[in-house]
Amino acid sequence: MNDEARWQELTRYVRYTHDDAALVAAARPVVEPHFARISDEFYERIHEHDDAHAVFVDDAQIDRLRASLVRWMGELFRGHFDEAYYEATLRIGRVHVRVGLPQRYMFTAMSVIRCELVRILGEAKIPDLEVTRVALAKLIDLTLATMLESYGADFAARIEQRATARADELSTALARAEAESVAALAHAPAVIVSLEPDGSIHEVNREACRVTGWDRDELIGRPFAQALFATDLQRTVLAEVTEAAAYREAEIPVQAKSGRARSVAWRFARAGDDPATSRVLAVGRDVTDEKALAERTKKSERLAAIGTLAAGLAHEIRNPLNGAQLHVSFLERAIRKRGGDAEMLEATEVVRDEIRRLGALVTEFLDFTRPKPLQLEPTSVPQLCERTAALVREEAKRAGLELHLDLPRNDVLIPADGAKLTQVLLNLLRNAIDALTPTGHGTVTLRVRRRPRHAVIDVEDDGPGLPDPNAPIFDAFYTTKPTGTGLGLSISYRIVEDHDGDITVDSRPGRTVFRVTLPLE
Repeated sequence: MNDEARWQELTRYVRYTHDDAALVAAARPVVEPHFARISDEFYERIHEHDDAHAVFVDDAQIDRLRASLVRWMGELFRGHFDEAYYEATLRIGRVHVRVGLPQRYMFTAMSVIRCELVRILGEAKIPDLEVTRVALAKLIDLTLATMLESYGADFAARIEQRATARADELSTALARAEAESVAALAHAPAVIVSLEPDGSIHEVNREACRVTGWDRDELIGRPFAQALFATDLQRTVLAEVTEAAAYREAEIPVQAKSGRARSVAWRFARAGDDPATSRVLAVGRDVTDEKALAERTKKSERLAAIGTLAAGLAHEIRNPLNGAQLHVSFLERAIRKRGGDAEMLEATEVVRDEIRRLGALVTEFLDFTRPKPLQLEPTSVPQLCERTAALVREEAKRAGLELHLDLPRNDVLIPADGAKLTQVLLNLLRNAIDALTPTGHGTVTLRVRRRPRHAVIDVEDDGPGLPDPNAPIFDAFYTTKPTGTGLGLSISYRIVEDHDGDITVDSRPGRTVFRVTLPLE
């Protein structure tokens, strides 16, 4: 059955008529003002579910999909289920298949949209309400049925491909032996990929599927280098496969199905002497979390060592400073008794200010080395950001800058020490303002996003960026400011770490983002 006959058959089956199309189109002015809100709430719902959220690469992709959903609802309320709409709906279904969205979310997502649209129509009390609801239900069911055809076609194609590839192998004893070997390796805590002599994937184990995000039948038969690695790394991978030196470990990041990279340390071994006929076994160890933990441990050790040194110096410096402050006061009183020479009084005031500045620096050292225990309580992240932004808004305005808040519609609660997190956000916002102040213009954005298990806070500016993106900016005493102490980011790092969170930076000219990730309840 061709595509044209299929869409005509569907409309006949559900009795979707021109009158139904007219009713749906007539309801468009009522629901169209709500399209953007429905789209926002739809994607905020996705953030709450691991499997649905995992198929998206970043916020920019979600923003594009929000706009696409608004356009789709506009097409839906044209009311016409014709050949053009059928083809467009099939393309949407193929996109969902390509990104790996589980099929069950097609039903639940359409239910969310359907319920909201029906609620809006009911509140508007439009004429012919019941028949309009029935017409809309028919059209949405036609749309869902069309999208699900893509899943059926993809599943059938995958089954056919796998059946063809394995038909001959299953007829031999060698295939049975290979199947037993695969079963033995399935639970190995390492990424194991068996390669044909031509470099295509012959078999994978469960860990390989977990790390890459691909199902077993999606990988088998595909070229190893093209299936799992970024374009600029494929030549390196092919060279390692050709060399197949088991004694040499090569760390080559894998490009997962979601688009994210995972660091994997590989070893390659050939099963025979003839490269034209022998298979290659690729064994990998996922070191992504291990590297992240090592880096965090290294930073913590550096902070602890520097903190111990700073504590000792602070105690040694504070006593002489107190004595110097006392003697400056004696000196000032003596000068005033003898007539109060203006230049000498000014000199004593300068000395007093410098001693105060050093005293404040010593206090900051001690805050760094002796952090107070956290006072955790349920904290609203959006409200915390609003309060913190209010503290620096005038400062940004005086510098000619725009301070922009990008907060979710729904509240995001975390267990946190609100005062400590305010200190972190103030430090990040003021750093962004300082970076833009010399230019006299620019935008600082404070953004909050909900993830399945975390709250993410971004402080972004469109300034010149860090002089060196790889500089150890979270190390104590490292600073890019002429008068900075280099402790602000170190203290912020420690506070976030005490919350079992993480803080990172991504900087380039025109865009610098400090990202704070904190666990939910």
